[in-house]
Amino acid sequence: MNKRIAITGLGMVTALGFGAEANWAAMVAGRSGIRRITRFDTTGMRASIAGCVDLPEDKPGLPLSVSARAQRLGEAAVGEALAQAGLAAPFDGPLCIGMPPVEIEWPQRAGFGGTTYAGLIQAAAGQQALYEEFLFGGAATRIAERFGTRGVPQVVTTACASGASAIQLALEAIRRGEAKMAIAAGSEASLQPETLIRFGLLQALSTRNDDPEGASRPFTLSRDGFVMADGAGALILEDEDHARARGANILGYVLGAGEAADTFHRTRSAPDGSAIIRCMQRALDDAGLTPAEIGYVNAHGTSTPENDKMEAMAVRALFGDAPPPPVGSTKSMIGHTLSAAGAIEAGICLLALRHQMLPPTINQADVDPDLGVDTIPVARPHSFRAALSNSFGFGGQNVAVVIGAA
Repeated sequence: MNKRIAITGLGMVTALGFGAEANWAAMVAGRSGIRRITRFDTTGMRASIAGCVDLPEDKPGLPLSVSARAQRLGEAAVGEALAQAGLAAPFDGPLCIGMPPVEIEWPQRAGFGGTTYAGLIQAAAGQQALYEEFLFGGAATRIAERFGTRGVPQVVTTACASGASAIQLALEAIRRGEAKMAIAAGSEASLQPETLIRFGLLQALSTRNDDPEGASRPFTLSRDGFVMADGAGALILEDEDHARARGANILGYVLGAGEAADTFHRTRSAPDGSAIIRCMQRALDDAGLTPAEIGYVNAHGTSTPENDKMEAMAVRALFGDAPPPPVGSTKSMIGHTLSAAGAIEAGICLLALRHQMLPPTINQADVDPDLGVDTIPVARPHSFRAALSNSFGFGGQNVAVVIGAA
């Protein structure tokens, strides 16, 4: 349990582009990757904007499925992380990855006449390839095969905490001595008609369709919901001694992780923030740090009225009488990458530490004064040694990760 867990590689794909450093440059510049959805028809939908990562394989009217897109994005992020770490396939460690739940989507159903449940069952015979494509965990298995990881891939779906849960799985596997290194990743590609409609029915999405770049507005008085997004992030974690022995460049450390769940509601966390306070405190305890040693919080910061209020309150409670450190939400630029958010945002914390720079929370013209936190409206230099990355999922599934400087 005293092992120091080093980060030796980082990969990232978001609506701002492919590559961690390219994403970082765009974020520091305050760019938004949110735009109108063009790869499928959004007529009649409440939201028609997203953080889209369109791929060359997409066909007009029939874009890649969630599973295929998650595989492509995950491969891109993992490949970049391995290259930076100076590693190649086969990878002598496990793949721990957060993935969205998958099911056969309407375009595929319509393609073989299964638009009703009975028709779907009747048409399913002989659809082995389709079954394998949508098999839960199938995309992760194909990523594992591509990079030759050891053992069965550990696929986790804890809603919007999935990417952070994957980091926790990898961290604990190395600490227990089960592996010297591991890939911790998250990949998200749920941006398709059914999911967009369902989140719209929950009234969880921003409907600021006439202003895509200004739609995600965490911590403001005018926040009206989150913006869905594609994306993937991957970190190579190693036992510090193993990394040094092979001459790896250590980028930073995963110092600790904590989780806490509540049973308040299927989609809402307890309004008193008790579970997320416990989650953050457990991450700090695991890292052996006090709140005062955290210099930046990458908030879950979804831009929904309830989440932002509750998270700001919880952060203030965690830091007690002392003013909390700057609290930012990079979802303002890349949208909410759901299952991948924990991995992407831990990577953003790592980049912030390496550059000693805080990425901004854009669209802050009307900051909610009742939240009582510094929301970082513009990027600025900042001297700090540790950051806290928060990921809070539906069903009260909460994970916080502490990232330390090299």
